[in-house]
Amino acid sequence: MAIKFQYNKTSLTNLGKQLKVRKNALPTLKNKESALRLSVLAAKKESEKLAQELDDAMKRYDYLAALWNEFEPGLIKITDVDLKTVKVAGVKCPQLDEVHYELADFNAFVKPAWFADGVRILQDLTRLGLESEVYEQKRKILDFQRKKTTQKVNLYEKVQIPGYQEAIRKIKRYMEDEENLSKASSKIVKTRHAEEEEEAAV
Repeated sequence: MAIKFQYNKTSLTNLGKQLKVRKNALPTLKNKESALRLSVLAAKKESEKLAQELDDAMKRYDYLAALWNEFEPGLIKITDVDLKTVKVAGVKCPQLDEVHYELADFNAFVKPAWFADGVRILQDLTRLGLESEVYEQKRKILDFQRKKTTQKVNLYEKVQIPGYQEAIRKIKRYMEDEENLSKASSKIVKTRHAEEEEEAAV
């Protein structure tokens, strides 16, 4: 990325300000990047842990497989899922708050005794599944933000900061050359003037 500038003091001042802003922002961006990196790993770990818990729970209830045929599919359903927003490393992420279920009326005296346990088991399993899904979404959001932050760190560190430094160097060199030329020409003029005065005196 080419930095646009002019060979004058105003441009030099502006470039100096831009460079300072980027140099000051870089440590904060690097901290954010490492915080996001850790948060991504933590969310991934939690998502995998919950998915494993769900898998283990399903296996634990394998012995009920034959009984599930008696269970009525419409007995329990999810009506709503409440998510709240939490900030992780300055990034807004979803968090599972509450799962709302609707339970159809059933006669506990007529239905098998394990129906009540079946309802609780389904609630536990669906909550684990939903929580794992939410953590996976959280991981994706955090990873996207981490990538953006890494790009910004690289842009500042590898492109803009060196670019501004180079532009400042060029302007300073140009202004020094101008000053030296000005001094040299002034000296030449003085010398000529002195020579002319000497000749006139003779």
